[in-house]
Order: sequence, then structure tokens, then C-alpha cells
Amino acid sequence: MKNFYDVVVVGTGNAALSAALSASDNGAKKILVIEKASKKERGGNSRYTNGAFRFAYKGYSDLKKIIPTLKNSNSIDYGKYTTADFMKDMQKVTNGKTDKNLSKILTGNSFETIHWLSKKGLKFTPIEGRQSFVVDGKMKYWGGLTLEVDGQGETLVDSLLKIVEKHKIKIQYETAAVDLVYEKNSVSGVEVMNKNKVEKIYAKSVVLACGGFESNPEMRTRYLGPGWDMAKVRGTKHNTGDGLNMAFKVGASAFGNWSGCHAVFHDLNGPEYSDLKISNKYRKISYPWGIVLNADGERFVDEGEDFRNFTYAKFGKEVIKQPNQLAWQIFDKKVRPMLYSEYDVKSATMVKANTLEELVKKLTGVNSQKALDTIKEYNNSINDVKFNPTIKDGKSTTGLKINKTNWANKIDTAPFYAYGVTCGITFTFGGLRINNKGQVLNKVMKPIKGLYAAGEMVGGIFYFNYPGGSGLTSGAVFGKLAGKFAAKH
Repeated sequence: MKNFYDVVVVGTGNAALSAALSASDNGAKKILVIEKASKKERGGNSRYTNGAFRFAYKGYSDLKKIIPTLKNSNSIDYGKYTTADFMKDMQKVTNGKTDKNLSKILTGNSFETIHWLSKKGLKFTPIEGRQSFVVDGKMKYWGGLTLEVDGQGETLVDSLLKIVEKHKIKIQYETAAVDLVYEKNSVSGVEVMNKNKVEKIYAKSVVLACGGFESNPEMRTRYLGPGWDMAKVRGTKHNTGDGLNMAFKVGASAFGNWSGCHAVFHDLNGPEYSDLKISNKYRKISYPWGIVLNADGERFVDEGEDFRNFTYAKFGKEVIKQPNQLAWQIFDKKVRPMLYSEYDVKSATMVKANTLEELVKKLTGVNSQKALDTIKEYNNSINDVKFNPTIKDGKSTTGLKINKTNWANKIDTAPFYAYGVTCGITFTFGGLRINNKGQVLNKVMKPIKGLYAAGEMVGGIFYFNYPGGSGLTSGAVFGKLAGKFAAKH
């Protein structure tokens, strides 16, 4: 039969392609990957990432297994990040809500999965600059997020697709999955729309890895709440919840934080959906080195609460709650060189001034006098602790309505800079309930035969927040898992 496969994978992001490769490794001979988007827009949200993967490693020797050419010297400290560290961070940022079994799979298989991808041909490199600082003459990597794909999200997707094609796995674009073929209490394929024609593709098993509902304003408002229809989308326009809705039609169980999502500070004047040319550079996440003011000229988060890796995915949500859903990040000359490259793009919503009085008048939509008072009050409340960006340094404020816990430098050296931001949603946390084989469970917690899920579609892993870089790792880990058991099915 022309349209019959061992495994059909829906999506072309990191999770989907990991599933396809794993299915091939585990004996599936005829595999089809289908993608709603065109070849030009392929790759889902993975395309818009920095390509950073959080995983457990014991030190330099483990990293060298992933990057055989990795340099080692007395001037570099790669640190270590144990499985227990990873699990501790998962528990911390989710307030203990993360599903223990899923988190155990994620953290316990993280190194082995990244090593597997590297052996497949995916090239990694240390995250120098964003995840490292020179302290006392030594380059120190911090926060457990040490490697990224060389070339970031664009290269991540292109490289995985090339590896998939080497495995003789077929990829079909502009093919939107619209329904699951469900017969005799088993999923036996997908119904797709291709060139305005509906057709059925049959398979022994189907892996859904086609993202959450972050690009669907109606679903965002329904599940995340009022105001979320106004959020900018940091990634692809194609993640509209199709896979989730298809699964629910065959009785899948919903699981996880359906009112939660990954959302960041995002350029105030960015487009509705991210532009592939600028990709992830609409985000603005160097806020720990400055302060953030709302339209009333007041601070509304503790910018130094924790390392950026553990706060950036939740602070975007705070902007939704502010007047007119806007804010301005304020920095001075001392810290300007520490800001990430996205602050340098020409399209960044930025104002610059030689005095604070001049700067606040340029903040569109902001009470300028209150903003000036807030900055001065902040400057006068900072302790004398030495600034150290590689640790939670305790350089903090006292006596403020919201104190800054770490990295509280005075904003006192011209020129001064301000960047306008709003909320940018990356991915949603609510998803499907799966077991330890990646099988989707029904409402009485039994596996739906022939149906597997991976990536953003898996619920129960992230609640409220997430540790930076764990989204791609989760996609790869659960993609590998789903592909393995889909092939065995």
C-alpha cells in the first residue's frame, strides 16, 4: 500500500526529528515525517531557539565526549552539573509540581541523549559569553547550561534534517495533519490536508510532536487567561494546538499546567510572529544587570531574584499584568557591554540619553517623573557588596517595595539606555499525559494503542517556569523515547 508506513511523525522540530531518528535506530524501516509548514518555514519552534541544551555532566571529560575537539586549560572552568542538580532545579522552578517520573526520565537520560545526537552528527559548542564570565583570570561557566548547537536554532534544524535524510527517512512538507485515523480502539494513521486534498496516511504507530497552542490566540485566551490574545509569539505561527485537539478527539488525557507557559521579555514593537531573519533576537533577557519599569514608572519584578536561566521564562508573564502590557529595561554604560546580542539589532526598540532626566522623557507610555523617582530611590538603596555576575552575589537593595536581591548596580554612568518590552510567548506547558514509553494515555490512564507524543505536547514536566535550555533537552529525550517504542509497536 502506497500510503502505509511503520511510523509517521508529525512535525519537523527537534522532538519530531529525534523521534524519527530513534524509530530508525530501533528497526522501523518505512518512516514518514510530515510538516504543516512549507520547506522554508520548517522546524517549528526549534528554529527560533539559541540551540542551548541543559543536561547533566560530570565535568570536562563528559563534555569532551560530545565535543571531541574541546579545549581544556587552567584558564577554563567548565564546572559540572549532576543529575541531582538538574532534578533540584526542576523542582525549584516548578515549585515542586513537576511530575517526578517524567522529570526522572528527563534528567536521567539528558546526557545520554545529547551524546547520542552528537554521535549522529549534531555539532555542539560551549556557550561562551552568555553562560560564561571571566573572573580572576579564569573563564567560568555557570548555571548548568554549558553547550549549544554550533549555529543555534537554524543549524539545529538544518543539521537534524540532513541526518534524517541520510537515514532514508521521507519528509513531506505542506502536509497538515487534521485528524487521527482511529479504528478498532487503535490509532492507525493520520488524515492530512495536502494541496487542498484530504487523504489518509496509514501507519503502525503515530508520534505527535507538532507543538503546543502558543500561536492560537483563541486557545491562549481560553487556557492562559484574559490579555493573552495580545501576546507576541516568539516562534512559528504554525503551533496552533492541532495535535492536542486531534489527540483529545480519540480520548487522550490532558495533563500539566494548562494555564502556564514559557514567556519572556520581548521587543515592544516586534511583529505578531517572529521573523525568520531576526529569529530569537526579539527577546530581551539581560534584565538582571539593570531594572525594569512599567507604564506607571515602577518596578514590578525582582530582576536579581535568581540567575536569568531560572527567571526569564516567567517574567514575560508579569508584563501581561502591567498597564498597557509594556515595560522598559534600564541600563547604564557600565553594564551595556554585558547585554546579549539581541540588544544590538537595528530593530530593537531603544532610547539613549546622557542624563536620567532626558532618558525618562523618552520612555513612550511611561510616567516620566515617577520613573525618575524610582531610579533615584533604587540607586540610593544599594549595599556595598562587590558585583560578581557568576554567582548570586548578594549585591542588593533594602527598603524598597520590591527589593533587587542580586547584581544591584547603581544606574549612574552615562550614556543611559532603555529598551521597550512586552510579553513574548515561546511555548505552552499544558499537554498530553504519557507513560514511560512515550505512549499517550486515555482518560482512564490506559495507553491509546499506536499513539505517542513528544516535545511541547507532553504535559506535566514544566509548571509556572522552566530551567533555561531544558525545553530542547526535553524534546530530544522524549522524542528519542517515543520513537523507540513507536518502532517496537
